Amino acid sequence: MLIDSHCHLNYKGLIEDQANVLERSRAAGVDLMLNIATRESEWDDVLGTAIREPDVWATVGIHPHEADEHPHIDTTKLVERAAHPRVVGIGETGLDYYYDHSDRERQQKSFRSHIVAARDTGLPLIVHTRDAEEDTLSIMGDEMGKGGFTGVIHCFTASGAFADAAMELGFYISISGIVTFKSAKDLQETAARLPLDRLLVETDSPFLAPVPHRGRPCEPAFVADTAKFLAHLRGESIEELAAATSANFRALFSKVA
Repeated sequence: MLIDSHCHLNYKGLIEDQANVLERSRAAGVDLMLNIATRESEWDDVLGTAIREPDVWATVGIHPHEADEHPHIDTTKLVERAAHPRVVGIGETGLDYYYDHSDRERQQKSFRSHIVAARDTGLPLIVHTRDAEEDTLSIMGDEMGKGGFTGVIHCFTASGAFADAAMELGFYISISGIVTFKSAKDLQETAARLPLDRLLVETDSPFLAPVPHRGRPCEPAFVADTAKFLAHLRGESIEELAAATSANFRALFSKVA
């Protein structure tokens, strides 16, 4: 069985047919799905899906793109919402300097608020980083010095050196369908050497559909295609990779148990 460690079931492209999306995922061997929040307005819906569906869990957080629109979301509000038994992670949060949809200082402030919430709750942090490796590592390292926290670098596309540094801080690395793209040679090299006990798989659906589903809205069922590609890339059986990534997810997101 596989676990999709990062999806957006309430986004356009999936929400219109959510029941069938879930059924297709289960038929593909997806055991659990983590439904990720990115803005306050969707918190209730993301959680509602997790309450309704026993194999779906939820997070609470503000995407770095949304930091400008959410200056009122602080650690206290995150901790309060994370108390719900179906909320098992904080995020997604982080830094995105590629699009710069929000002011960088505000992104950094939001990121730190999420880190403190992760530390206070003991829940893992879901980190988005794009074109911001140095600042992401600097903030994570600085905050780690104030007290430990756990988490995952989701939809990993950064450098191999960044992966090594994140794992030294105790983080997991989650691989999406991008790894199946012909253009993703650097990512493939990194993914091939990541320690099996630090690896997760995800779809980030409805985005980034893997080969052979390019051009379609992605959905959690497609994590099976990413896992098969990744297992072949690493010289492992799909059974071995599925078992390990599922065990890693349950170790990191321990509230699921």
